[in-house]
Amino acid sequence: MIYQPKYENRKALIIGIDKYEHVSPLKHACNDAQGVVDIIENKFNFAKEDIVLLKDEQATKDNIMQTFHGFTQNKTNPDDKLFVFFAGHGHTISGNRGEVGFLFPVDAKPNETSTLIRWDDLTRNAELIKAKHILFIMDACYGGLAITRAPATGSKRFLKDMCQRFSRQVITAGKADETVADAGGPLPDHSIFTGHLLQGLGGAAANDGVITANGIMSYVYEKVGNDDHSHQTPHYGYIEGDGDFIFTENPLEELETESEEDKDLLIEVSSTQTDITLEDAFPTKIKEYVTDPSKKIILHDIAMQEVRKFLNLTSKEKMPLHVNPLPNEQIIERFKAYENIIKKLMQFFCILAYWGDVNHAALLEKTLKRLTDNNGIESGKTILLNMRWYPICLLEYVAGISAIAAKRYENLSIVMNTPVDCQIDRYSQPNIIVPISDAMAEILDVFKIFPGHEKNYVPRSEYIFKLLQPQLEEILFLGQSYEKLFDRFEMFLMLAYADITNSERGPLGRFGYKSARSTENLYAKLLEEAEAQKDNWPPIKAGLFNHSYNRFNEIAIPLLEKVSKINWW
Repeated sequence: MIYQPKYENRKALIIGIDKYEHVSPLKHACNDAQGVVDIIENKFNFAKEDIVLLKDEQATKDNIMQTFHGFTQNKTNPDDKLFVFFAGHGHTISGNRGEVGFLFPVDAKPNETSTLIRWDDLTRNAELIKAKHILFIMDACYGGLAITRAPATGSKRFLKDMCQRFSRQVITAGKADETVADAGGPLPDHSIFTGHLLQGLGGAAANDGVITANGIMSYVYEKVGNDDHSHQTPHYGYIEGDGDFIFTENPLEELETESEEDKDLLIEVSSTQTDITLEDAFPTKIKEYVTDPSKKIILHDIAMQEVRKFLNLTSKEKMPLHVNPLPNEQIIERFKAYENIIKKLMQFFCILAYWGDVNHAALLEKTLKRLTDNNGIESGKTILLNMRWYPICLLEYVAGISAIAAKRYENLSIVMNTPVDCQIDRYSQPNIIVPISDAMAEILDVFKIFPGHEKNYVPRSEYIFKLLQPQLEEILFLGQSYEKLFDRFEMFLMLAYADITNSERGPLGRFGYKSARSTENLYAKLLEEAEAQKDNWPPIKAGLFNHSYNRFNEIAIPLLEKVSKINWW
């Protein structure tokens, strides 16, 4: 088929379902559908009679499938485009050949697959539709998408060429193991995904004044993935072909009279999605991504993939909180399991904190926040509840030591001060080191059950010191400086805890007994260093202690007396 560099007709099927018959309701799916109708009709010249809108009771399985099949019955021409939008529930079932994605019509019964719409029924039947371009945008999460990637990041293609090539494209709000947020987006009364989608269609995703499916894909992928309220990462690509669905047609009309190719518009195709895992990319690729600003979104995607793995492997189903009896062997086994689960993320944090700059601050903070999602208020055995903070404690140490080694105190400030949404007795949204330090204090003596640590003064600190050294050495080659960096981090940990809580009961590490038992008081030397530079001291300039030497001094001096007089051995 030879296609023209223009569109003859514009067709759309828009679906939004709030009031399900057998499934929990949604709040904004119908608003999302109406918002999409309004923008494609008013901004992109879709005729009202060519838009089919199915909401709530209209969106039965029969109605949806009959309408979609209607486009196969000579109701589209080769130079047409078809836009399909769905806002509602999605579901994934594991089959013998992998994941199978489903959409829920209004009459769906979750346990009866015959009442659901299988995603690949739509894609298979799309081959019967003559329209050269079909774009599916699904505000739902599900798996089983057989798609290929968009063109490489930064590639450029002529607008006419994209319009004349066949394509079937799709973008979904999230993947199989994610939950779509039905609210909390950038626009009132819209989901996170559709809110960003509408902003992109409104012009935020324009590239030289042109809005294409690839541009929308890239824009929504970045915005939803980085949204503070989002737990989802959009998934997108090509089902078939390599053309591009073009929303803004004015440039095409202007180019229609041009005969010279060099007067065509060269549009950048900014595809950014990746399915690379941390295992695939570590360590060389991660270092490359951290130092290359164009890889920022890829880095984010890798981090979120690993966060989801962590949350799955440390859920209460996988790590039960009610275990009786609980012998020492099982406690050690649980510690070791946490260490194995968090190992790659520890290495990732080491690289991010050491080489990352201000452009990575949001990712560092978001990753730390998301890793605490399983640590809400639960019933269970106290030791097991507190142990949930152990892998995140290891990340704090790794990132903090790495940041200090690189003198990136801005990253250290993030590591210490990231607020987390966990309810604990004293704080509703504490800085992350508070619940970590409190939990570790509760299980301090548990570390004495590890062989070789029975007589340690600070067994947790000594155990972590030995655990982390080979891992940090492998990446950063710290050599003999490791011990000093470790002690320096633990001093900042104690000081930051005191700063946040106005308390002198913060975590005391190896430096404490070393300072008290030797002529060289490590903590006193740190205070001398701060006094010499005051507000110009790099940790203070980076934001620790509220950017104030006076505040630092206010909390540091009482702690000096505590450290100097300690004699619990």
